[in-house]
Amino acid sequence: MSDDVRDAGLVAMISSILGGNKRAAESVAPPPLIEVPPPTAPTNGFELVEPTPDTPPAKLENNSENDSGDAPDVTPAAAKPVEPPAKIATTPDGKQLLPAEAIADLVLGELRKLENFPATGASVTVYGYRHWNAMITFAPFSTTFRDATRFRQAMPDIVFNLRRFVELEI
Repeated sequence: MSDDVRDAGLVAMISSILGGNKRAAESVAPPPLIEVPPPTAPTNGFELVEPTPDTPPAKLENNSENDSGDAPDVTPAAAKPVEPPAKIATTPDGKQLLPAEAIADLVLGELRKLENFPATGASVTVYGYRHWNAMITFAPFSTTFRDATRFRQAMPDIVFNLRRFVELEI
């Protein structure tokens, strides 16, 4: 069987599965694409805040007569000011009570100050209670064996220093 016959058979089978013949498929044009402007981030340094129930959400006007692709003008809803974070709990001896995730971020921040620490692929787990500890793991190929060993050897010193200021919250 020649390649042309086989290709014609495949085209016929595919067009029958898709529910049409070759001429009908060629005559149907895809709908025109609409250009959508890319999302923009707030430039004032604050995070985007969801509207509160007392402020109505901004309404988008869907004008079907305007097919030029221009985005409709939207007035942003009045945002509620960002509240300051809750007061950080402390122990009687002056240590801050923080959850394990926050302590892991502190440890990871200290490790990132070391030379050749990978930008991605490192994970810190905090465990324990009164004498909490931390463990570091690396994704495959995120660092070399020599550097990973050096980072693991630096962990006890970092944990010892942080234990003076931070207590694990449970």
